[in-house]
Amino acid sequence: MTSSDVLLTADADGVRTLTLNRPQAYNSLTVELKELLLAALREAAADDNVRAVVLTGSGKAFCAGQDLKEHVGLLQANDPAPLHTVKEHYNPIVHTIVEMPKPVIAAINGPAAGAGAAFAYASDLRIASTSANFLMAFANVGLGPDSGASWTLQRLIGLGRAAELMLLARTVEPTEALTLGLVSEVVAPEDLAARTQAIAAKLAAGPTVAYAKIKSVLATAAQSTLEKALQAEDEAQSALGATADHAEAVAAFVEKRRPTFQGK
Repeated sequence: MTSSDVLLTADADGVRTLTLNRPQAYNSLTVELKELLLAALREAAADDNVRAVVLTGSGKAFCAGQDLKEHVGLLQANDPAPLHTVKEHYNPIVHTIVEMPKPVIAAINGPAAGAGAAFAYASDLRIASTSANFLMAFANVGLGPDSGASWTLQRLIGLGRAAELMLLARTVEPTEALTLGLVSEVVAPEDLAARTQAIAAKLAAGPTVAYAKIKSVLATAAQSTLEKALQAEDEAQSALGATADHAEAVAAFVEKRRPTFQGK
């Protein structure tokens, strides 16, 4: 395991786990943490040895969103940095998660609010602890959504529900999150890390080049016509049909054995 003071990084079985590590502040996002997280995500995306990514938090929270103490302090000091953080930090972080050419799993160990919740929404899979919850509290501080939440949340639960959660700024507990389709699984707190690692390791051992295409095709289809979706599927299948992973899968089927994928 390597670490900075506020972001921990650990590798196991092809899985890189990034842990937000400001537990005393509910892993709220300072400029330092945002910059480190963005750099770590980009590094994971570029590293062929990393075949799946887990994002989680330390302590009792997943991420409380923007660190408001730092935000207010900078504003009071007439520092313009807070006015640019969406463009310079949050947007690139969400772009990197969504466009990551490998699966990203959010292991939501506790409350997730604002940008923290949005990072979870941007991930491919979300596994929540029974102590987790979700809150889109932007309206409570006179702001609108950021970090891609306007795009990701309604694709997970529908426009009507997304509007409700943002306008009313109400907390979603894990049972409701599972019912809404906001998360795929809810587990006991003590089981979250092991369960997430097991799923991530399974994905890491899979055809990661195909996973990248699946993510890309789904993103295209979510915002295009049927014709464009069909075209994207055709292009993806043509490319994947020529990969070593597909050839290995065919050979394994014929030979009645489990395939060994290389992500190529």
